[in-house]
Amino acid sequence: VVRLVEGDRFPLGELDGERTPRARQIAELFTGAGFKSRVVADIRAQIWIKALGNVAMNPISTLTRAALDEITGFEPTRGLAAQMMGEASAVADELGLRVRMSVEKRLAGIDEVGAHKTSMLQDLEAGRPLEIEPIIGSVVEIGRLTGTAMPATEAVYALLSLLERHRATGH
Repeated sequence: VVRLVEGDRFPLGELDGERTPRARQIAELFTGAGFKSRVVADIRAQIWIKALGNVAMNPISTLTRAALDEITGFEPTRGLAAQMMGEASAVADELGLRVRMSVEKRLAGIDEVGAHKTSMLQDLEAGRPLEIEPIIGSVVEIGRLTGTAMPATEAVYALLSLLERHRATGH
């Protein structure tokens, strides 16, 4: 059972950009289930739009124990999130991806979600391991590989890594 929390869009695509019959068939199934699903030519850019939010909101919410509306409603954390999203967007640019959504538009979308706790914060509260590497560590690594400066993201990554280290050792 899948419970949809936010939005009804579900873009699909092949990594090579081809609009294959299988991608079209899957999109039709999702459309039949009530989603707005279409086959896009650049699925990687769609993934980066999602990553822009995750790379900032998951770590900030975990470190502050705050829901999304609190983060975006408090200017210092909204500004930090915007900086981290801008850094991730710069990484996407270095990869040659055209992310067609500004940081402010992405933040406006997050504003609409409201008082939602991120998955990483939910994991913290439940005592589960944090998905640090897939959510933020991988973006930091790609930033390093592309020579993209990511000072805010790297600082938050360091803080989150230390938090997880303390949780693992009990200190």
